[in-house]
Amino acid sequence: MTISIGILDQSPIYPGSTASEALAQTIRLAQKAEELGFQRFWVSEHHDSETLAGSSPEVLISHLLAKTERIRIGSGGIMLQHYSPYKVAENFNVLASLAPGRVDLGVGRAPGGLPRSTQALQRGVTEPQTLTEKLVELEAYVNNQVPESHPLHGIKVSPVAGIPADIYLLGASLDSAQLAASLGLPYVFSLSINGDRSAAIEAIQVYKSNFQRTSNRSPQAILALSVIVADTDQAAHELAFEQKHYKVYLASGKKATVGTLEQAEEFGRQANEPYTIEEKTTEVTRGSKETVREQLVDLQRLTGVEEFIVTARIEDFAERVRSYERLAEALNDVETIA
Repeated sequence: MTISIGILDQSPIYPGSTASEALAQTIRLAQKAEELGFQRFWVSEHHDSETLAGSSPEVLISHLLAKTERIRIGSGGIMLQHYSPYKVAENFNVLASLAPGRVDLGVGRAPGGLPRSTQALQRGVTEPQTLTEKLVELEAYVNNQVPESHPLHGIKVSPVAGIPADIYLLGASLDSAQLAASLGLPYVFSLSINGDRSAAIEAIQVYKSNFQRTSNRSPQAILALSVIVADTDQAAHELAFEQKHYKVYLASGKKATVGTLEQAEEFGRQANEPYTIEEKTTEVTRGSKETVREQLVDLQRLTGVEEFIVTARIEDFAERVRSYERLAEALNDVETIA
């Protein structure tokens, strides 16, 4: 059995480029991913950002479905805390009806932006729900199986999709692993955010051992990684540079992960409460084709996953594409380790 690969693209706007150029690159990457035989292509959701163009995954997914033919297209993820599960289900049932069997609905737990954008997205919300409640409701709506105990029993999500979108829960902690297991959902652990291999192994083990089988589903765990493949190990290290991310801890107990120190400081300022910032080195799997292949096979052996979703943070677009091409070449005919 070979290792399956998907791509998560954030439509980065690098210095000197525009949002239109970033989105055009996302389209070309989706087409390249399909050409290379990758499993899926996901796009992210970020708000109030000058460096990331992907603020509306549903709109972008629709366009990507039209520009590709076979590859699965999805969200990595929809920030469900901001939205009505009913409306998210409507959006994805439309997408799933346009491209049956090709749509993934990845759900994220983070806000996808700073407190200001969260306030803007949630203005007028009168009946706040927990993420768990929203996930349960979302799955019921997507599959048109609203239970009799639900206050809106009898409601339908139109259109009814012949093959509904597959729902995935994204996370980087034991809490998210336990939530995915309790709801019987596929789970994606982000090693690029957490950076702790032992935490990834433990989370996936907890997920599998506590998985509640519903609708004959079996546990499905995916590992999300930053990956850069170059002609040599040294060239890969130069392309990767020292990538950082920042964790913001608010006095209220809430926390968030952002990409720059400036964003971290602005997050704390907008939250209007005491905060601390922790600088973290982003976990990047990097090297030549041989080196990366060995690392991925080792990660597969340690975690038991059969699929990776990868991101390549490389400013030069041609080199970014070439990294994905090298990755595909590296994994040709790789056998999983039992």
